[in-house]
Amino acid sequence: MNLKKIVSLLAMCFIAVSVFAQTNKTEVLYFKAQLACCQANACNTLENDIKQIVTKNFPKDVAFKQVALADENNKALVEKHKAKSQTVVLVNSKGAVDVSDIVRAYVRSSDKDAFEAALVAKIQESIK
Repeated sequence: MNLKKIVSLLAMCFIAVSVFAQTNKTEVLYFKAQLACCQANACNTLENDIKQIVTKNFPKDVAFKQVALADENNKALVEKHKAKSQTVVLVNSKGAVDVSDIVRAYVRSSDKDAFEAALVAKIQESIK
């Protein structure tokens, strides 16, 4: 085998591994509307809490993404997940899991430790 074929083969292997790694990536989608509560920082605080939990516990395995409900580019994603403001969905190659019930419980209780434990457990479960 000549050097050119070896380099080409290695390049194809690298691309295949990169594509496979990207398809197994888990995303936490936080659907957000620009409501009066957001202007009062309630939605922004919740968004920051979720993002902090994700980046602290899953710095390489999970990506956090805010999805603006009003953005036309997100229309298909919003419809697919039947999202409303403060909907949170875990998405990976295995499918999607709505964890908004955990978020609503946190909004009612303000128990950040319990929220983090529940969210981390759900993310770990979706990764396995």
